[in-house]
Amino acid sequence: MAIVLKKKSLGDGNESYRANALRAAALADEKKAEDIRAYDVAGLTGVADAFVICTATSEPQMKAIINAVRDGLREVGVAATRTEGDFHGGWVLLDYSDLLVHIFRKEARDFYDLDGVWADAPTLDLGLDA
Repeated sequence: MAIVLKKKSLGDGNESYRANALRAAALADEKKAEDIRAYDVAGLTGVADAFVICTATSEPQMKAIINAVRDGLREVGVAATRTEGDFHGGWVLLDYSDLLVHIFRKEARDFYDLDGVWADAPTLDLGLDA
């Protein structure tokens, strides 16, 4: 027997996670993050409804992306419930309950391969210039 856990979304079921994912991706893009992708995992996992994944090319850029996403989402009333990792380790996770923002250095992104894990999940059109 499988147990399925579904986390309550910050948006109380109104799919605000999508708007927050798009905002997080745009904020990361403003700081020149590379290979930004967003996966709509609502109903596929109990962990979150969306993942945003991006790559930073340096530690200073990683710090800038983290700060931009945190500050930008806070401006619209969305605060991270926790942060995991650090920029020295090559991976930082910003947890917004219904949205997880993964900021990687290239080596860590390749190693953990979340893009491969979630390859079958629907993607969100970010509307960003390639």
